[in-house]
Amino acid sequence: MAARGENEKRARINLRPFLLCALSLAFGISLCGSLRLGGFSPSDLILPLLIVLFAFFPFSKRRILFLALCFPIAAGVGALAIHLRIETYTARAEAGEYRLSGTVEEATQKRGYCVAVLRGLAFDGTPRSGKCRVYLSGDVRAGDELTLTARVSPVDTDGFFEDSFTRYLFAEGINYTASASETEKTGRSHNPFLLLDSALYDRLHDNMERDEADVAYALLTGSPGSIESGLSDSMRQGGIAHIFAVSGLHIGILYGAAYFIFKPLRRYRFLPALALAVLYAALCGFSVSSVRALLTCAFHGANGALGRKLDFLSSVSLAAALILLFSPAEWYSVGLRLSFGAALGLALLGGQIGRLLRRIRLPKALSGYLGASLSVQIFTFPVMIESFGYVSAWGTALNLLVVPLLPVLFLGLLLCTAFALAIPPAASFFLFFPEKLLSLFLLLFSWADFSFVITGFALGTGGVVLVAGMLALSEKFRLKTCGKAVAAIGLSVLFSAILVSENVVFSGCRLDVYARENRSALLVRTAGERVLVLDGRISVSDCEDFLRRLMSGTLTAAVVIGNDEEAGINIAAFLPAEGIRARDEIETGLSETPVFFGREFSYGSLSFRYEGPGKLLLLTENVAVEIDFTGPSALGADLFIGGARGRYYLKDGQIRQS
Repeated sequence: MAARGENEKRARINLRPFLLCALSLAFGISLCGSLRLGGFSPSDLILPLLIVLFAFFPFSKRRILFLALCFPIAAGVGALAIHLRIETYTARAEAGEYRLSGTVEEATQKRGYCVAVLRGLAFDGTPRSGKCRVYLSGDVRAGDELTLTARVSPVDTDGFFEDSFTRYLFAEGINYTASASETEKTGRSHNPFLLLDSALYDRLHDNMERDEADVAYALLTGSPGSIESGLSDSMRQGGIAHIFAVSGLHIGILYGAAYFIFKPLRRYRFLPALALAVLYAALCGFSVSSVRALLTCAFHGANGALGRKLDFLSSVSLAAALILLFSPAEWYSVGLRLSFGAALGLALLGGQIGRLLRRIRLPKALSGYLGASLSVQIFTFPVMIESFGYVSAWGTALNLLVVPLLPVLFLGLLLCTAFALAIPPAASFFLFFPEKLLSLFLLLFSWADFSFVITGFALGTGGVVLVAGMLALSEKFRLKTCGKAVAAIGLSVLFSAILVSENVVFSGCRLDVYARENRSALLVRTAGERVLVLDGRISVSDCEDFLRRLMSGTLTAAVVIGNDEEAGINIAAFLPAEGIRARDEIETGLSETPVFFGREFSYGSLSFRYEGPGKLLLLTENVAVEIDFTGPSALGADLFIGGARGRYYLKDGQIRQS
């Protein structure tokens, strides 16, 4: 026993079975998914293999036997689970016009139209598995049974790893997208949670102003889609959009309040508290973050009832393993990565950073908050940059104001809404005070400018290096002071090198392609030039989203191709470009950004020539690049940029795709 204790004391990391199972499942899912969906990168293997490698030390029969069994079995289960999920997802009906019927699972009301997610699908009377995301006119609610005539398209998995929207649809199990021409409500679902969701939406919007009702509905259900886009962008840039995703914070507040109320039940009080949290999570559709929080609350209550101490890292790991086992597609969900990234940050670094801050004599409450906030931001930073292209510069400060107020706002709104649902004639009375609080909240975001964000670069494998570095420096990974210093310096140098290689073009030419549905753009970069090629169908927001993931500052030029040059010029006018290029001379009315017309033009080592209304030829690095966003290659160029996505490198006549 003494030998075993000494052996474990020298271990670099404790042997946490649930953590290793979760990592092994994730490894199998990631590897098989990458191979099946065409996005394999050796960097996918680095982090899980490093952790498993260090878990072997010190070598003992117990550790070796466990890892030799756990890693291949769990990885194999993960690979099999995602393989079956992909097989089911890709076995779909062909594109075409159908008489489509289904039940509304979720409805987002926009200005002038509605986006609904249907389940229980039938195409021309033939049942189909999966879900369909439908754009339609009119007003529908969760629980409505619809029959509609629509043009249906299966979700295209080409470019899966370059398109975050495609990954979102896959994770949500949405197999089809459609645009409806005729819509008919044929009935109502008997699902009580869908009916409650619908009643909640109507009661809030019937008794509150539109913006306040949208925010209240998002805060209660985790469905922020109806919030006005400008306000939604402001909240995301301010770093507080997480309050509109039903997460551990919401479940924890509700569970904690119920846990306190049922105190007379002593050790069993967690049961009614957990039941209440489960009902609330069901109303919100059992989002990943809510399920993770539910499982953590269940582990907390069970350990408390049994008189055991809760290991937060193990409980988070077990929750992750269960979710990945039963819903492997969630590995590609931004929600899962943010939720578990935040939880891992708290488990690994929260207390450590808080103690360091207390050493510089910060108050205990402030150091605890800053330690938790910084640890969460460190582990979610790579996910935010990869998924959204920016990280809020205001997050820590605004959350210091919002998070302490959230329990009062959330519980008060939940209680007032419950009374409003139970006593309809008095609904406006019960919702009066929450409406005024939300009005003050909206006034803050309409008055202040939170648009300053950290953006304009890609992390690449730097995200993996950052997470690996934080693991090495945490107290869970027992390195001596000298070892931590060496690890910190080495990983900092490696992280900086990756950032430079990902974002700086020293020689040659780099091409980044954006393509979603029928909207396309291409960013061409050399050491001195940055040229964006776009068509008239892309939106300003698409261009801004594309650019902020790759660069900051101004473009050398924005080049318009396609049949609708006027629309393209109007879009380019909103971009930070020194000039706009188009093929045929037209009257634009623009005064701030110069517009140049002509069939041929050059910028540094880049030479461009229009080959037609929708075709542009780029000559650089002894390579001809045909840019045609609308059809197949016609010129037999060395490289054809059509509907493909991804990144290409051109140097000395060599073409390489990343």
